[in-house]
Amino acid sequence: MKYTAILLAGAAASIAAPAQAREGQAYIGVNGGISLEDQVDVDLADTDPQTNAAFADTNTGIDADVVIGYDFGAFRLEAEGGYKRNSYDSLTVVNSAILPGGLTVPAGTVVQNEEDLSIWSGMLNGLVEFGKDDGFQVFAGGGVGFANVDLPVEVAGVGTVIDDSTTDFAWQLLAGARVAISDKLDIGLKYRYFVVDEFEFEAANGLPIEADYNSHSVLASLIYNFGGKQAPPPPPPPPPPPPPPPPPPPAPPPQVQCNTGPYIVFFDFDRSDITAEAAAILDNAITAYANCGSARVMLAGHTDTSGSARYNMGLAERRNASVRSYMTGRGIPDGRITGEAFGESQPRVPTADGVREAQNRRVEVTYGPGSGM
Repeated sequence: MKYTAILLAGAAASIAAPAQAREGQAYIGVNGGISLEDQVDVDLADTDPQTNAAFADTNTGIDADVVIGYDFGAFRLEAEGGYKRNSYDSLTVVNSAILPGGLTVPAGTVVQNEEDLSIWSGMLNGLVEFGKDDGFQVFAGGGVGFANVDLPVEVAGVGTVIDDSTTDFAWQLLAGARVAISDKLDIGLKYRYFVVDEFEFEAANGLPIEADYNSHSVLASLIYNFGGKQAPPPPPPPPPPPPPPPPPPPAPPPQVQCNTGPYIVFFDFDRSDITAEAAAILDNAITAYANCGSARVMLAGHTDTSGSARYNMGLAERRNASVRSYMTGRGIPDGRITGEAFGESQPRVPTADGVREAQNRRVEVTYGPGSGM
């Protein structure tokens, strides 16, 4: 049974969780609440099969502990010192061998008890957490350790039936939730299932006995988190894009010739709409086209290296479409315009992958034979 308990507690503490809470911080906490009504079983130790000697139904009691631990992120490890106390007003005698002085009573006789059961425990707990960092988390896990159980039974008119304490292995399962109310403090609610199994005692008449006890508890929690890792400072804002180059000067009179460009139109990050600066350059290009007859117009769309190559190819095509729409809306026949999207393959300013470079977010407009090549 004890090996099974170790495996259950270890399995509960080994689940992986994706979220992290209070990562890299030590903490200390107090938990306090009630243990619910349950039962203590007392068996004769030297019988085969084991014989039940008595049992007692416990009343609602108190359960409190202090924990000190460290939060690794998705996993917490903590040491716990706890105290539990339950009263049990009556004891049901199943086998009279447990009674002092050779007293014999019928099986099932209920006698009144005047003492309380108390337990001091030291446990090592492992917990996994799910939830937002420095927000709301739920947790589950388990713990193993040792418990000192004081099991007194004092019956009026009979005397002391049991007055012994012993220390042995104990285990527990834990679950609960907690929420951060400041950068240091958490409050929460915790459930505990606590088990001591086959603890060896001696009755007042010298008879060896064994006791089994488990409890279900609900506790409120207050946790103080010590300083941990500092959050990195936010990155500096990106520098403003350089101003667009000035438009090319008009052809000097009286020689009138076609200025084939290129006319370079720049775009905002991840945008394909025509800015005021881009409109001024396109207006110059449209004016210059008046001296180019029926020349072919070529649009070459480009992007910077931020984003995937496939996405950037589509963005370059949308930028070409915006320039085409602007030019045809101002008198240049659509049939004379052709476009090609190059995406991030031909940067004006070479950069590493993933760099937002304003000079590379452009459409180049050229006129005449071989335009855009």
